[in-house]
Parts: sequence; C-alpha cells; structure tokens
Amino acid sequence: MGRYVTLRALQAVGVLWAAFTISFVVLYLLPADPVSIAADAGGSGTAVDKVAVAELQARYGLDRPLWEQYWTALSHAVRGDLGHSISTGQPVTAAIGDALPSTLGLASLALLFATVGGVTVAFAATYSRRPWLRNALRSLPSLGVSVPTFWTGLLLLQLFSFQFRLFPAFGGRGFAGTILPAITLAIPIGAVIAQVLATGLESTWRQPFVDVAVAKGGSRWWVQRKHVLRSAALPTFTIAGVLVGNMLAGSVVVETVFARTGVGRLTQTSVLAQDIPVVQGIVLLTSAVFVTVNLAVDLLYPLLDPRIAGRARRAPNETTDDITTAEEVGARA
Repeated sequence: MGRYVTLRALQAVGVLWAAFTISFVVLYLLPADPVSIAADAGGSGTAVDKVAVAELQARYGLDRPLWEQYWTALSHAVRGDLGHSISTGQPVTAAIGDALPSTLGLASLALLFATVGGVTVAFAATYSRRPWLRNALRSLPSLGVSVPTFWTGLLLLQLFSFQFRLFPAFGGRGFAGTILPAITLAIPIGAVIAQVLATGLESTWRQPFVDVAVAKGGSRWWVQRKHVLRSAALPTFTIAGVLVGNMLAGSVVVETVFARTGVGRLTQTSVLAQDIPVVQGIVLLTSAVFVTVNLAVDLLYPLLDPRIAGRARRAPNETTDDITTAEEVGARA
C-alpha cells in the first residue's frame, strides 16, 4: 500500500509540473503583451510610455530569456512563491486566497445539491416499476447535461430574483445569495451523477448475487440499498475527477452571471488581462485539486469493493488468466 501511495504521489507531482509547464509555454506564446495591457489599465487605447513598459518588464523579469523566466518561475513555485500579479501587484497566493473561500462555499453547496439530486433521480428511475415513469426520469439527466449553464442561471435569475423576488440577483452573500448559483452549478454535475449511477444500478440488478438476495426474502428497497448501490457506486466515484473539473470550469460562468467574487471571476479577469502569474497559480490550484480528488478516490476503492484489495495482495506472477482458470476449476470440482 505504501508503494502504491508513493507512486501515485509521484504521478501527482508530474501532473502539477506538466500543468505548470504547458500553461507557461502557452501564455508566453500569446501575441499580446501583459505589461502593455497593465500599463494601459484605463483602456484608453493610446500608445503607452515605452520607458514605463521597459521598467515593468524588468520588474517582472519579462526582459530575460524564456528559459531563464521558466526556471525562475518554477523554482519559486516549488517554494510556494507564485509571484505577483502584473495587473494589481498583489501576491498571487494572496489573490487566490481572497477569492477561494467564496468559491469553496459555492462548490460545497453545489456538490451537496448535485449528489442528493443525482442519487435521488437514479434511485427513483431504477426502483420504479412503471415504464413511463422510468423513461421520464431517465430522460432528465440528458436534459440537465445539454442545457447551457449560463442559460440556466439567467432563467433562475428571471424567475426567482426578478419575478418572485425570493433571492438576491447579483453579488449576494450568505446562504440565500449562494442558493441560485449553487443550483445552476449543480444541475449539470447532478445530471452526470444520475446518468452514471442509474446505468450502474440497472446493470447490477441483473447480476446473480442480486437474485440470491431477493430469493432470501429481501425487499426490493433493502436489496437496492444494501447490495446494488455498493457495486453501482464504483463507476460514479471513478468520474469524480471529471466532476470536480466540470465544477471548477462551471464556476467561471456561474460567478460571472451572478456577479460573484471567487476563483472563477478571478480567472476571467486574469485571462482577459493576460496576467500570467495569476493564471498559472489558478492552473496549479486546479491541478492540485484534481490529483488530490483522484488519489482519494483510488484509496477509497478497496473500502467500497474489498475484491480490489484482494487482487492487489495476490502474487505478482499470478496473472488474471491463472486466477480465472483456478476459479473455474474449483467451481467445476
């Protein structure tokens, strides 16, 4: 187990390094000049002072060769120093730290809504014996995935903020101001959870061990909760990293539509200003969250399915074919 965790940690470091390198190369190959954008902060469009641009380039090290800029940025990032924002001069870690709590609150509430809604739809779609109800419930996830996030947000704003006046429209803080953005962000995530879980539940219901549990007198509800769900949940955990990526990407749209401060809004403004240090810091943050979630899912697998831990403890020279053959021989005997 220790060797497995070590390898996964090394892979996580490799992913973070690749994310930093790719974002660095892409951002520095863009034709626009972030220093000129920062010098023309007023948006007047007039020619900026070349002396001021040269001073800013020297301050941020942009006048050095590209390889030297890369090595300096990488060595500082390893020590936790992500540099300073070209637009504001604020430390990147401070800028992300100020925006992170709002996004974490939004993402946590959205994940709660998505999990409860997705699991409820999947359970109801597979538990119901009425074909018309099953088909109607199975069509809901496809609708939730296909509807654009910004359209959902605008629709919720029109209905619950402008027409019924139940929730604040823009920049709302506190629980009430987070409900509409969280629902907007949760709908596509919950739809994916419902799709994957419903497919897993339906396929698990056709397994022989489920027939045995039913034959022993277990009710349909008890069998689905105690036996079917545990096996069907594994594919849903597998896509956890994808769901987190979708949530972080969706926060950019949601925080823009609802005029909320957060990492998504910071990403938008930093990309428009081509603020390289801030964008790289956000890329590293996203990559770190992605690899952490995937590592946690891999470590939870043996708890959900003990057979995975049993396979890991088998002898290295015992192949899958050998295992299958031995099981078949035992069954025949």
